[in-house]
Amino acid sequence: MTNLLRDLRHAFRLLRLSPGFTVVAVLTLALGIGANTAIFQLIDSIRLRAIPVKNPEQLGTIRIADRHWGSGQFSGQYSQLTFPMWEQIQKRQEGFSEMAVWTGQEFNLANGGEVHYAKGLRVSGEFFNVLGVQPILGRLINPEDDQPGCGTSAANISYAFWQRNYAGDPSVIGKRLTLDGNSFQILGVTPPGFIGISVGDTFDVAIPVCVEPILSPRNNRLALRHAWWLASIGRLKPGWTIQRANAQMSAVTPAVLQETIPTTYDSEATKKYLEYKLGAFSASTGFSGLREDSETPLWLLLGISGLVLLIACANLANLMLARAGARERQITIRRALGATRWRMIRELLSESLLLALAGSVCGLFLAFAVSHMLVAFISTQQNQISLDLGMDWRVLAFTTALAVLTTVSFGLAPAIRATRAEPATLLQSGSRGSTGGRERFSLRRILVVSQVALSVVLLMGALLFVRSLRNLTTLNVGFLQTGILVTTVDFDRLHFPEERYTEYKRELVKHVQAMPGVESAADAMLVPFGGSTWNDEVLNEGSETDAGSAWMNYLGPGYFHTIGTQLLAGRDFDDRDTATSVKVAIVNQAFVQKILKGADPLGKRFRIHEPPGKPRPLYEIVGLTKDNKFQDMHEEFLPFMYFPATQQEKPSPDDQILIRSSLPLASLMASLKQTIGDVNPGIDLDFKIFKTRIHDSLLQDQLMATLSGFFGFLAALLAAIGLYGVISYMVVQRTKEIGIRMAIGAERVDVLGLILREAGLLTVTGLVIGAGLALGAAQAAKSLLYGLKPRDPITLVAAVVVLSAVAAFASFWPAYRASKLDPLIALRYE
Repeated sequence: MTNLLRDLRHAFRLLRLSPGFTVVAVLTLALGIGANTAIFQLIDSIRLRAIPVKNPEQLGTIRIADRHWGSGQFSGQYSQLTFPMWEQIQKRQEGFSEMAVWTGQEFNLANGGEVHYAKGLRVSGEFFNVLGVQPILGRLINPEDDQPGCGTSAANISYAFWQRNYAGDPSVIGKRLTLDGNSFQILGVTPPGFIGISVGDTFDVAIPVCVEPILSPRNNRLALRHAWWLASIGRLKPGWTIQRANAQMSAVTPAVLQETIPTTYDSEATKKYLEYKLGAFSASTGFSGLREDSETPLWLLLGISGLVLLIACANLANLMLARAGARERQITIRRALGATRWRMIRELLSESLLLALAGSVCGLFLAFAVSHMLVAFISTQQNQISLDLGMDWRVLAFTTALAVLTTVSFGLAPAIRATRAEPATLLQSGSRGSTGGRERFSLRRILVVSQVALSVVLLMGALLFVRSLRNLTTLNVGFLQTGILVTTVDFDRLHFPEERYTEYKRELVKHVQAMPGVESAADAMLVPFGGSTWNDEVLNEGSETDAGSAWMNYLGPGYFHTIGTQLLAGRDFDDRDTATSVKVAIVNQAFVQKILKGADPLGKRFRIHEPPGKPRPLYEIVGLTKDNKFQDMHEEFLPFMYFPATQQEKPSPDDQILIRSSLPLASLMASLKQTIGDVNPGIDLDFKIFKTRIHDSLLQDQLMATLSGFFGFLAALLAAIGLYGVISYMVVQRTKEIGIRMAIGAERVDVLGLILREAGLLTVTGLVIGAGLALGAAQAAKSLLYGLKPRDPITLVAAVVVLSAVAAFASFWPAYRASKLDPLIALRYE
């Protein structure tokens, strides 16, 4: 230990004498280690870290093991079970001492006018008991609060909501809270460490599942066998494992499914339903839609940043070789005086260790900033992501492993090389660095070739993601993206009879259309990139066989004009389309190709698959529109069938009005509040900018393009620096040779060509190896690309050309300096 401390002090003095080298080395390592740690920190928070509840390793969930098919109403982020299915699971499962179900939901806190949302949980009475969560104030929802006909008496609020909305007032217990126009009594406050079990999400309010008939009287999901909206959580009994619980659930699956067959299913759907298999799965790390969405990008980014770190280590190894070469004679003399080879290796490695430690410490601070920046990057106004980014043992172990790896990667080889030659040979040569120089130079060549090869991989990846993002942003999506505001209106709290809904919506749209500055307005049940879709099977007239699945929407007149989707043939919906008139539809080009097999659509008629016993009316196609994207920019154009809102069988008390206007956004929103408030101040309003929704759907693509582009640039820069260093070193090593060549008649252009050929050989070797690696590695990015094949030849050629240009620029200056050498000075060198 005494020797180690002495070596470290000596290394510190040497590094202090070379501040430029030290700063560059530490910054390079900090960037590489910081980027890797930041991305691993996200992986740890999203995938590896257990949720902060009592004994999370005992938690499990029961769901369908491999859902390959689904039919019914799907709502909520984790729509894994129906309520009837949950009731049967409760009766038949044996592996869990206690189980609960839950779902996420937003609640409107406002009493009319613009909405103010709170993130909510709907939980069964056992939820908090299962998790072992204890209140910080009052009490938490229990089984007595979750009984049929429970009313709206129970609510818990989170610690953050309590602080934000009630300033931590302890008298909050017993106060009333309005959610979606219904009053709830606050029973208690959850502790600050509990933010829910959905990773990346938080919650503000929790209420019992039993209030469903009050919140959704028109669509009571407690009674619907085809409404998928719940997820389960349970705590294993002592002595039980997830594997054992899974086997038990597999055994009772047929009975559970047989008791819960949805009444809306026909024989074919029932057959598919009964093929489901229920299973038990670990829930120690909670639930996360973010986990599924980000899995491939995060692992890919970790691989990319790892390659950057390898390039940085290769660069630093080159620098350390140069430093070791400069100190070679000193090392030789010390060895001749009795110092062992291991003693010298340890002393040289101590410099690498100090640099790695300094780079790791700086990298940890950088990682903290970068990880928060990445979370902010992928968060949106509507979906703020909340992650625990604190350091835990996994992150610290990962960073420590990187520090050890980098120390070995860039320090060991130079130290071994510097001490390899015999002292007698070096002392007899009398020349500076002559012994071992050839081997050392060969190693430096190998390092540069490796840098160039890895840089090709990173640069090709960067170009793939950038080109993919460009394809998406320049794509003709089939509608206008700018100048459109989506206003969601909800008049449920006005308690109108259902037969008035359609007419009331039409009146609201007319008031909006009459506003000054509004160019066009129309309403729709669903809007593109709104997060909701609805599809069904289609049967062509005269056939009882499904022709395929198509997506559907109910629209008001003028929708296509407002959104900028071209009507190719036929007519738009108008006053002729009433509840009692002929059922009509407008379809898009994809519907014609996939459902009608290319036939002329106008006048064709079709039916929609309906549950047994329900009539299947014929719909006549009266119009054809262009295709447009609807839920994801990466998707193919989906077959769509549009129906007039006036012919909707069960209209809802909410609607979405699309408004095209050139007015400033703030002015338009203020006018809308005034106009709709004049109609009725009890109408709930929510505003969404159409372009923002589209932009938010591309966040993952933007993240990959931005980070891979930065890493690609950094890799090319490091490769250029490495090549520059090697060629400069070669020029110094061959100074005398260059002088002799010029003395016997070699021209400056000959010297220039001599040096550039050496650089070109290294570059071409690295490019060839890198091209092969890039073609293999590109397959990992296949699922994240749009409009490009992973092995796109144009992208590969572009990467090779860019890196060749960078390498040529880095090589030219040392070669140019060599061509300017004075032969007399060169001959006297050394």
